[in-house]
Formats: sequence, structure tokens, C-alpha cells
Amino acid sequence: MRIAMLAPISWRTPPRHYGPWELVTSLLTEALLARGVDVTLFATRDSWTAGTLAGVCPAPYSEDPSIDAKVWEMLHVAHVFERAGEFDLIHNQADFVPLAFSRLVETPVVTTIHGFSSERILPAFKAYEDRVHYVAISAADRHPDLRYAATIHHGIRLEDFPFDPEGGEDLLFFGRIHPDKGAAEAIAAAHQAGRRLVMAGIVQDQDYHADHVVPALDGRRVDYLGPVGGDLRTKTLGSARALLHLINFEEPFGLSVVEALACGTPVIATRRGSMPELIEHGVTGFLVDSVDEAVEAIGRIGEIDRAACRASVAARFTVDRMADRYWELYRSLLA
Repeated sequence: MRIAMLAPISWRTPPRHYGPWELVTSLLTEALLARGVDVTLFATRDSWTAGTLAGVCPAPYSEDPSIDAKVWEMLHVAHVFERAGEFDLIHNQADFVPLAFSRLVETPVVTTIHGFSSERILPAFKAYEDRVHYVAISAADRHPDLRYAATIHHGIRLEDFPFDPEGGEDLLFFGRIHPDKGAAEAIAAAHQAGRRLVMAGIVQDQDYHADHVVPALDGRRVDYLGPVGGDLRTKTLGSARALLHLINFEEPFGLSVVEALACGTPVIATRRGSMPELIEHGVTGFLVDSVDEAVEAIGRIGEIDRAACRASVAARFTVDRMADRYWELYRSLLA
């Protein structure tokens, strides 16, 4: 089976630090290659794969301001569809733009929908649901107006996230500095609980960062590390007492939640989006509906067995499980 894997070009595949879509694309690509599948990764030219890399865009547009996102996205998507005849299936991980090319080729197309940035993009997905096979990344993110081929949770390489049976005393916020991700709520909850908060992630909303995060930064009660990758990423995730994930939107998945659990760190999350699918209340963390409830959960975090957190990921959210599900889908579509 010959698969064309179409990655986004906002970040490198795999990303250097931030880039959840690119990370999932890389994890799936390498897992399929390990199974003997012939995969060509269409990504930025500075990307890496053990398979064949095909790229026209020299660098990610979120890292290089000289890259015009619209121009290079069109060239990138056109590149894979102009070579469609070389492949048995195209797997699109790059949102809705590639859908418009799907009827120009005979090659089947699978599209993983990594979430809906806005209801305004729904017409694009609706227009091609009879041609493209959609995969939801959680039951919570399945749109009632669309037809889906499958729901497949993301998976991670468990061996990349060392288990820390003890953790530490600090709480952790790990994600984009943006109102959706609840940075202000995490600061408030940690303050009320009398706990130090470590924060890590890219600044996606500068005004929000200036108004809600910077005033709290004192290096003592609240410390901001910026975006972190590699060993520092796993150390930060594993050394926390708990991850505060007090989101303000219907989050489609939440890779940082699964990564923290893999390290043994319990998660306290707002009961929204996919969080009830990822967190078993009272076993791997707590689901809450307010900052006050989060503060109460922080006081109960000692009830959570860190080994149970890792066991949950091992059973449900590994890259092998994800790859097996996609492999089954590919085979059924091509049959």
C-alpha cells in the first residue's frame, strides 16, 4: 500500500516544540513505516521522516515570516494532488483546503479533522463528504451535520514520556497562552490553592498574555518557561503535582493532557469538549466546572494514583493503537 501523508506547513514535521497537528502526522507516519507501509510525507522541506520526504515549501510559515502562508499552502497541496496517481490513498492532515482538490483525482482521500476553528468552515467539509472519508479525533468533536468514516483518538509514543512516580509540588499550565486554554484560570486556581504554578507554551494572544499572565509572573509563585521541547518538555510534564487544563472552549482532543498522564501527572480539567473522554474522574484526575471546583480538586490530588494515569494512556492512547485503527480504515476503504 502506498500512502501520501499530507502534513500542515505551519510548523515543521515533527515540530521542534509546538505543532500538535504536525506531531500527530509524524507519529502516524513513522508508525506506519515501521509496519512496512510505503509512506511519502508531504511536508516542509526541513521536515524529517524515516520514509520519503516530498516538499516544496522551504520552511514553516509560523517560523519564517518570509513564507506567505496562502501562497505556499496552495503550492504544497497542489504538489500532492499532482502526484495522486502514484498513491493508493491520500491522507490529508491539513484541514479543509485539500478537499477542493479531491474530485480532480481518482485516488481515495482520508481527512483527519483536527477540530473546527469556526463554524464558517463547515460548508467546505459538507460539500465534499460524499468524496472524502472523514475521521474525528474524539466523539465530542463529531459534527452532527457531517458523515464520518471513523473516530480515532490520537496516540503518543509511551517510551518518549518517562514515568515519574513521585512528581513534585508545583502545578503546571502547559499550552498556548490564549483565552481558550485558560491560562488566567490556572493562575487564579493555583493562587487560591497556595501552590506555585509553572507555565509553558507559545504566546498566541499577545494582549491576553500582557493583561493576564505577565502581571502574575514573579519567578516565585508563577514562572513562565516559554515553549519547551525535548527532554525539558517531558521533565516539565512529569515533575508536576497536577496539570491544570481549565479550558474555555470545546477542545477536540488535548495532546498535553495525554502526555501529562503518560508521565504520571494527574489532570484537573474543565468538563468541556473531549476532556470526559480523556480523563477518568477520580481515577486519572478531576473534571470541574469552575475555578472554585479546581481549587477543591487541587486539595484532593493526593487521592490519584500516578501509576493509574500512565496505565490509562498505555491502554487507550498509544501510537500503536492509533496506527492500527488507521491501518484498518485504509484497508476497509481500499477493499
